[in-house]
Amino acid sequence: MNALWIAAALVVAGFVGWPVTSMVFRLARTIDDKADAAGRGNTADDSSDQDPSADVTVDTLPGVPPGVPPGSPATGPDHRERGQSVDGELTAGGGRPPSDVSNPASEGAGQAAAGQPAPGQRILRGGAIIGVLERLGVAVAILTGQPVAIAYIVAIKGLGRFAELKETPVAAERFIIGTLTSMLWAAGTAAIVKVYLLM
Repeated sequence: MNALWIAAALVVAGFVGWPVTSMVFRLARTIDDKADAAGRGNTADDSSDQDPSADVTVDTLPGVPPGVPPGSPATGPDHRERGQSVDGELTAGGGRPPSDVSNPASEGAGQAAAGQPAPGQRILRGGAIIGVLERLGVAVAILTGQPVAIAYIVAIKGLGRFAELKETPVAAERFIIGTLTSMLWAAGTAAIVKVYLLM
């Protein structure tokens, strides 16, 4: 019977944690959108045409009118370097590849060599799979009575993402929110199963 509870705890911690984390991201985005609207002097009634619970948002770059692509003459060269969020995915500007991809301009091939900016690159790739593995690892650490292993999980994840987090502050914020949400969910689920069902 214990094996059944452990398997159920791992499934709930690892796979049900994804919608929970997604919901927290949506909540954070809604709070940020309301703060941005209040900062511009808009009331909540003025932004009623935007659905705050929608999963698709595009954060426009500062000083850039909506609908103007980054790197166009209207935005200037400095806006091409900044990241933006499109459809919940973080992207790096077309002027610079992510840290783990070689620069096509230095190789003499591709669009960047011809002076054309490369299309936006997703950053924090593989986050959903990494999140599931992270939650499974935290749950196993709690269930086996080895909470020190959680420090190893955090260290591995942080070192693996360090270059992207250093380059993109928005990615760092998303990383912190996602990591804390995932770990709290997995640790809570495993602790409840261990205390109430396995004793």
